[in-house]
Amino acid sequence: MKAIILFSISLLFALTEVQAQESTDVLIGSWKLDMSPENSNDDNFAMMKITSVKDNEMKGTFYRKGVKLKNGKINTQTDVIYGALMSGDNSGSYNTSFYYKDGKIYGTTHAVDRGFLSVWVAVKE
Repeated sequence: MKAIILFSISLLFALTEVQAQESTDVLIGSWKLDMSPENSNDDNFAMMKITSVKDNEMKGTFYRKGVKLKNGKINTQTDVIYGALMSGDNSGSYNTSFYYKDGKIYGTTHAVDRGFLSVWVAVKE
């Protein structure tokens, strides 16, 4: 009886892990980032394209076409999908973090060399 209970608990944890891993697939695709979500009258947009999510790592591009994201990591420990990545261009380095909720991504990007923190909201295109 104890063996059946332990097996059932182990199976439950395994299925939960698989479900959490599968749910990260919602990130794959092209996202339009509204870089000033407080102002609905502007055209301040960027992009993020996530091409793969596997083993808590993601790959793709961020901000502009061709700017590869680096060190893309995913965390689902609290049943919320969180992500973090690094990127950069001629103006410097960027550290970005985000979370996924209700079909949108809510994030921040810290422009290390330019001295600002941007808050953004993204929708899938």
